[in-house]
Amino acid sequence: MIKPKLLAVYAALLLAGIISVHSCTTVPVTGRKQVNLLPESQMVGMSLTNYQEFLKTHKISTDAEKTAIVKRTGANISKAVEDFLKSKGKEKLLSNYAWEYNLVQEDVPNAWCMPGGKVVVYTGILPYTITEAGLAVVMGHEVAHAVARHGNERMSQGLVLQFGGMALDVALQEKPEATKALFLQAYGLGSQVGVLLPYSRLHETEADKLGLIFMAMAGYDPEEAVKFWERMAKAGGQKPPEFLSTHPGDEKRIADLKAFMPEAKKYYKPKQ
Repeated sequence: MIKPKLLAVYAALLLAGIISVHSCTTVPVTGRKQVNLLPESQMVGMSLTNYQEFLKTHKISTDAEKTAIVKRTGANISKAVEDFLKSKGKEKLLSNYAWEYNLVQEDVPNAWCMPGGKVVVYTGILPYTITEAGLAVVMGHEVAHAVARHGNERMSQGLVLQFGGMALDVALQEKPEATKALFLQAYGLGSQVGVLLPYSRLHETEADKLGLIFMAMAGYDPEEAVKFWERMAKAGGQKPPEFLSTHPGDEKRIADLKAFMPEAKKYYKPKQ
């Protein structure tokens, strides 16, 4: 007899396979097929709610100079992405976006971007970015996550695996706290070692590549990405082994970036 837990997993995987036939989309630039079950409008709605809650409970930086750099870099990258997607006839991908960039006073070296273009950079990452081009590495990567709809993909997987494919509005009504936690995890605001982990590493590598292209389009030298990650690698501290991390290991990441650099360089147009 199949155990109930295994039966639930089999059912979830079967449901995921059935749904995926009707729900495949394509990631811009890379062309990877993905399964996004949720309307982007729903994701943007949840994003706005959680973003506003985050800003209410965290201190916005009062450093005018650093804040200006964050907003300028973000605007340059998002403008380049918009122009590129428009040239490909895919501007509708950003139809719900209203870009916003905030620098938050937090020592953690981190940044993220939610659906709808809501971006947060923590002051703790600035010692590693050093220059505006270094910051473009980080912001290009985070914008890439949003444009590629990685959060929607992870949220879709989570709804199938945790809630048996329950619709988002039903999940929000019946399991609001668990659904919120799933959303935050999908956008890197939570951490958990689990079945979604391999997809997360896939997303990180894809965002690295897209981020290189996006920063290059915005006039930032993509070679800065290698320098940034070399600085991060030298920072030291306890890091989990790659198989337990949602991010590729430093050496592998740097090697992948170098391998992809010739492609990214094709999009590079230095600022005049």
